[in-house]
Amino acid sequence: MSGVSAVRRKPWPQSVAAQVFVLQLLVMLLLAVLSDVTLVYETRSQTVRGARHQALAVAAGFASSPGVAAALKGPNPTAALQPQAEEARQTSGVDFVAVLNRDGVRYTDVRPDLIGKRATGDFGRALDGESYTELFRGAPTDAVRAVVPVTDADGTVTGLVTAGLEISTVSGTFNRQLPLLAAGAAGSLALATGAAWLVSRRLRRQTHGLGPTEVTRMYEHHDAVLHAAREGVLVIGADGRLSLVNDEARRLLQLPADAEHRPLRDLGLPDSMVRLLASDRSVDDAVQPVGGRLLAVNVRRTSRGGHGPAGGVATLRDTTELRALAGRAEVAHERLELLYRASAEIGSTLDVARTAEELADLVVPQFADVVTVDLFDVVLRGEEPVPGVASSVRRVAVRGAVEAWPFHEAGSSLEYGPVAEQRRTMDGEDAVLVSDLAQSQDWRVPDPDGAQEVLRLGFHSLLAVPLRARGVVLGLVMFWRGSQPPFQPDDVSPAEELSARAAVCIDNARRYTREHATAVSLQRSLLPLDLPRQDAVDAAHRYLPAQSGVGGDWFDVIPLSGARVALVVGDVVGHGLQAAATMGRLRTAVLTFSALDLTPEDLLFSLDQLVTRVDAAYQAGGEGHTITGATLVYAVYDPTSGRCAVARAGHPPPALVLPDGSAEFVDAPANLPLGLGSVPFQTTDIAVPPGSRLVLYTDGLLESRGRTIDTGMELLRSVLTDTEPDPESTCHAVVEAMAPTGSHDDVALLVTRTRGFPAEHIAQWDVPADFEAVGAVRAQCMRQLESWALDTGFTTELILSELITNAVRYGTPPITVRLLRHHVLICEVYDASSTAPRVVQAAEFDEGGRGLFLVAQLAERWGVRYTGDGKVIWAEQSFTQDLGTAL
Repeated sequence: MSGVSAVRRKPWPQSVAAQVFVLQLLVMLLLAVLSDVTLVYETRSQTVRGARHQALAVAAGFASSPGVAAALKGPNPTAALQPQAEEARQTSGVDFVAVLNRDGVRYTDVRPDLIGKRATGDFGRALDGESYTELFRGAPTDAVRAVVPVTDADGTVTGLVTAGLEISTVSGTFNRQLPLLAAGAAGSLALATGAAWLVSRRLRRQTHGLGPTEVTRMYEHHDAVLHAAREGVLVIGADGRLSLVNDEARRLLQLPADAEHRPLRDLGLPDSMVRLLASDRSVDDAVQPVGGRLLAVNVRRTSRGGHGPAGGVATLRDTTELRALAGRAEVAHERLELLYRASAEIGSTLDVARTAEELADLVVPQFADVVTVDLFDVVLRGEEPVPGVASSVRRVAVRGAVEAWPFHEAGSSLEYGPVAEQRRTMDGEDAVLVSDLAQSQDWRVPDPDGAQEVLRLGFHSLLAVPLRARGVVLGLVMFWRGSQPPFQPDDVSPAEELSARAAVCIDNARRYTREHATAVSLQRSLLPLDLPRQDAVDAAHRYLPAQSGVGGDWFDVIPLSGARVALVVGDVVGHGLQAAATMGRLRTAVLTFSALDLTPEDLLFSLDQLVTRVDAAYQAGGEGHTITGATLVYAVYDPTSGRCAVARAGHPPPALVLPDGSAEFVDAPANLPLGLGSVPFQTTDIAVPPGSRLVLYTDGLLESRGRTIDTGMELLRSVLTDTEPDPESTCHAVVEAMAPTGSHDDVALLVTRTRGFPAEHIAQWDVPADFEAVGAVRAQCMRQLESWALDTGFTTELILSELITNAVRYGTPPITVRLLRHHVLICEVYDASSTAPRVVQAAEFDEGGRGLFLVAQLAERWGVRYTGDGKVIWAEQSFTQDLGTAL
């Protein structure tokens, strides 16, 4: 019997895939049957509802037709209504339309033999005025019937109209839809069967045709390998991804929870381990250090059908006990590695505090659990500590596994007492090792409460090492251990080596800080502290130092004679103290030459000669630094004429923003940088309307990483066309839009808005070359001063008399006198002679020689400037000055 039973059970599918297919097929067949039954029922219901609506519409339409109510009251309703009812039936497609009286007797019917007979049914609802439909069963035939009352003008029910479809007609409509429903169900079942077959086929490939028992047994073995085996197992796919990993392998390799299906190189494993697991060869007991363990690794390649490697299986065993044999070698290796990293990672910047932080970052957690670095305050300022002189100490770095270090946090000022272990180290003694903090008391002196908290956190040993460079102690580094084994005497030597390397870097940074501070102080003293008073332009300026330190860019606004102003921006090659000093020398030279009222091209020529001589002296003295290559732009604006003369020596051209907002660059000859000039410097003279802006700058504003000078000039032009007209707003907009962050070159920016000189504040006369004309011209000048309401006493009259007389006597016609009412009164006398006047010391009985001497004594300032066709002698007076105060 058992054999018979086994044979009978044989037809049932054995594989998991086949069983799933059969179950899916049965479920889909059941769903198809249920859906078909539901669809048939719904279709039949819809057919009946359609018949009800059709019958009700026909009956209602006929009952409301004109003449129906009147015909019912006529002598022969049948003769009047029978043709209309038959026509309505044929037109609407219903099976019958009958007109009844209030007693239910037929006046019309599709079957003439039923006329005059009472229709079956209760028509009480219709007699009450209600229209309704019903599923009628009875003679002459079952039907879907609608009953509608016929009312006269006053609403009285005078008769009834019934219309409907026989049940056979409704069923015929439904039966015609059944083939379509059956075909749809069959198609759906076929599609579902095909989908189930595809799913089962894929499942068969994945389960290799195994039955439920085999699959269960395989899962149990798989679970045992994953969770119970004490040997790590890894399955690697052909694409180098981790396909499977058991719990032991996760523990040994410290893999993340989402390690499966990730590439081996993304799991944080050592490169050698990744190469071993991904190799195409078999490996036996290869020892690999991973996460502080020594693992014995075995790798076997897997293949399918002999078509080459398709993956691999690796097993891991923990052989950490081997570390006991190689412990000392490993410690030595770690120390060498730490020292090697120190040479590469400490001192990457020239910042004292950052260098201390790099030391702390390096040794935690490899050498200590917490590291603190303390430096003398004088070191942070760039100065060198003086041995034996007390200095405050500041903690500059704290690194470790605790969120808040209780024993003085970073940035705090410390005071180590004379008996503290730390004080002995900072006084120049060797490193101090405290192997048991709980038993020692001296280290607690600076902060007893903080020390107690350190002990509570589990720290047990301390190693304090001085930061000594060139024999000078700069500070102290303290190594603290809690989770690691206590410090031993063998740890002192690597700690001292680390501290010595860090101390050298800190000392280099300290000396750089001192030099940088000196250079900054020098540069600030050489740059203009404030712009001088003048009425020719409104000016604003910016200076942005380079990331690498002090540079040689500068600017100046220099008042000149005749209400003019000189605008200067220069750039010295290089950075640092030497560049700042060179900048100061050039700025002083520009101020000196501008005081001589030299034209822009003559001033650049004089500067070029000066640079050449200075560089020759540098080379003769064996110094490598030179000034050659410095660039400069020098512009002189005259508000009385609205003209500006521009000359540049290898410098970017100034930008001119007109009052309408349009911007352009002044087409001034570039010339060569200072010290390289072999051809005369050239000047461009341009018209500058009042309200225009002249923008002078250095190339550091234009150039940056990824931006050329040409691109920078176009960007500057676009920024200037979209800024407010006042210089301060223009400076702010240009710096915000263009100044590169972390630039290696400094930036000088000078923005000026020009003013016009009022015509009513200018008076000018031509002077005949005749001594008799001097008095008349002087009188005209005095009348002009009176019209300006200026009371300068006898001083101005005497100055004018001397200057005009000298021009007539020693000058060459034409001679012109000009008065300018500025914030001072300016008197100018032009003549065509280029003879240089000079002040002489007249003897007691000399008749002449005292004119310019008197002018020099009476005027606040005076001088001579040369023009293209002669010279101008000028003198300035304040409005409050009179003869008595002048003398």
